[in-house]
Amino acid sequence: MYYDWDEKPELNITPLVDVMLVLLAILMVIAPNIVYEELINLPQGSAQKTVSKIRPIHITINKNRELKVNKDNFQLRGFEDNFYSYSRKLNRKSSVMISADKSLDYGVVMSILAAVKRAGFSEVSLATNG
Repeated sequence: MYYDWDEKPELNITPLVDVMLVLLAILMVIAPNIVYEELINLPQGSAQKTVSKIRPIHITINKNRELKVNKDNFQLRGFEDNFYSYSRKLNRKSSVMISADKSLDYGVVMSILAAVKRAGFSEVSLATNG
């Protein structure tokens, strides 16, 4: 038998590609159905502690510069001092929502916002109707 050393062997990868495509198709069909469940022992919570919902505080300012905090009326002049003494009976962790008429000056709304922040409230937001 004579062997030609200059002959280059050709690699036929078609059967390899066919086998890989079939395996890929099988994996794609089976993969969504594989469910692995790990059993975890979770600690039991205490039923004694209840979460109390903190009521928000609503401040509204109309176009006549009349202020309402929840249902109580306030004057714009001296609001900071009056609100500070009023806020002593409120929870400082409650959120404050300020609603103001769009015709009001920006400085008026920002002074109310600053007074609320100085009273110790950290969750203060401005309400819009949009």
